[in-house]
Amino acid sequence: MPKTAVVIFAHGSSIESANDSVRRIAANVRREAGFDVVEAAFLEQGRPDLAGAVAAAVAQGAARVVVVPYFLTLGVHLQRDLPNIVSGLARIHKGVELHVTPPLEGHPALSEILKQRAQEALENTR
Repeated sequence: MPKTAVVIFAHGSSIESANDSVRRIAANVRREAGFDVVEAAFLEQGRPDLAGAVAAAVAQGAARVVVVPYFLTLGVHLQRDLPNIVSGLARIHKGVELHVTPPLEGHPALSEILKQRAQEALENTR
């Protein structure tokens, strides 16, 4: 069975604590999900970029890489930028399977999270 890597791909921020938050999510996925390799990656302003994260995963023996966009909606970065980046990575990493999941939009857990956040806010105002 080939080694599988998951790359949590976020936009990135000039505020480093925001990037650290994505890194913590990747670390949680690494601990909880049982994937061979889990890396964080950023489109802009954070390191590593997607190319660096995929290279790190391949260096750790990954033959399959699943890119999970940490984006809410299928905006321009996911419709235009991500496919271009992944296409270039496929040319560099021949023989490595590259898969991209949909964004978070439409996942049933999002409605539950929003409902919980609203309820928490109301409870904190009582």
